[in-house]
Amino acid sequence: MIPAAYTDFYRRVVGKFVSLTDEEWAVFTGFLTLKELGKKELFTAEGKVCTEVAFIVSGSFRLYFIKDGIEYSNYFCFEGDLISSFKSYLTQTPGHFTIDAMEPSVLLCYTYQGMQQMLAHPLIGYKMERYGRLVSEYLNCCYEDRLEGFVTQTPEERYCSLLQSGYDIMQRIPQHYVANFLGITPVSLSRIRKRLMESRSAL
Repeated sequence: MIPAAYTDFYRRVVGKFVSLTDEEWAVFTGFLTLKELGKKELFTAEGKVCTEVAFIVSGSFRLYFIKDGIEYSNYFCFEGDLISSFKSYLTQTPGHFTIDAMEPSVLLCYTYQGMQQMLAHPLIGYKMERYGRLVSEYLNCCYEDRLEGFVTQTPEERYCSLLQSGYDIMQRIPQHYVANFLGITPVSLSRIRKRLMESRSAL
């Protein structure tokens, strides 16, 4: 049994994209499963087919890939976000990313097969198609913002943008992950943090 507080939270987020009646919501939640992951547990792994999309009720995740034995953090996700290796999920082919929990996390998941059933459902099919399209558009904008930040912002500006997310980044994410995400070394990140603290103290 999924706690009502979890589904209520998810419904508020879904409502930003599409409005579902109580009857439609009951059908949708019938396809959801509850999943709990411990710190460092994997949601999906590179080389595996990602079969689920998950809504983060609580916790945080890191999306990364490995090249020449080195991890490259590509994205962080927190409560209220959706996570998946989306290309792998949509094409049902092996993915290039690993997603792991950075802290104990609670997820509400639906499978690829479940979504196909929802899309074919006479009551919610149309709205699920619209929901999927709007979520895809939103995620594309997020990834484009990320790419644009790397082109147009300095590491310090990217760090400040990360802090403005409101998720207590430095308390919840190990510093070396943050540095990797910003494309700098932990030493460089420490210098940026020191410089910012000194500038704030001078005010």
